[in-house]
Amino acid sequence: MENYIASLEKEFSLMENGFKEEEKRALSDYRSNDKEFVKKLAFLAYNSNTYQVRMYGVFLFGYLSEQNDILTFMRDEVSKDDNWRVQEVLAKAFDEFCKNTGYEKALPIIDEWLENDNPNTRRAVTEGLRIWTSRPYFKDNPNEAIRRIVALKEDPSEYVRKSVGNALRDISKKFPELIKDELNNWKLESKEINQVYKLASKLIN
Repeated sequence: MENYIASLEKEFSLMENGFKEEEKRALSDYRSNDKEFVKKLAFLAYNSNTYQVRMYGVFLFGYLSEQNDILTFMRDEVSKDDNWRVQEVLAKAFDEFCKNTGYEKALPIIDEWLENDNPNTRRAVTEGLRIWTSRPYFKDNPNEAIRRIVALKEDPSEYVRKSVGNALRDISKKFPELIKDELNNWKLESKEINQVYKLASKLIN
């Protein structure tokens, strides 16, 4: 297993853009092995100093995330990774969890992550579920998506606020009136809320 990780480090370290190769390999390895083996592989990969191999490991975590200890590790440990690309994959892995669990059934976990102290954990939700209203449950209940996203409109993290603004803008393509009504209620008194407003209102006449 260590030799395999070493070969991934050699191969993936040459890839500086995107994540498709890491995702493809993770899915292939997940499908080809039993879950206990994949779990060991994922943790070994996540311990790598090569961020691309950690990305691969986080994709594996996403496929295994019905296991509570894996989901907790994603929330509490992967969210501390200082590489922004790994955080992008954490968002994808969280969406994988929601997809496999069912978005409505995942609501308690979605809400728990949105209230987490770590901005990377909060952003994994706001970013990972984009476009929110293309997802089952939220497609038929757009207000449930909107109210969860807007709760973070004054988030202390700019990283989160950008994701919030972009997520609302996404929704405005299909539900412009809902977003317009929401934005009309905002008091634009802080630079934080103005930043989100500017992003969210971009497509609204």
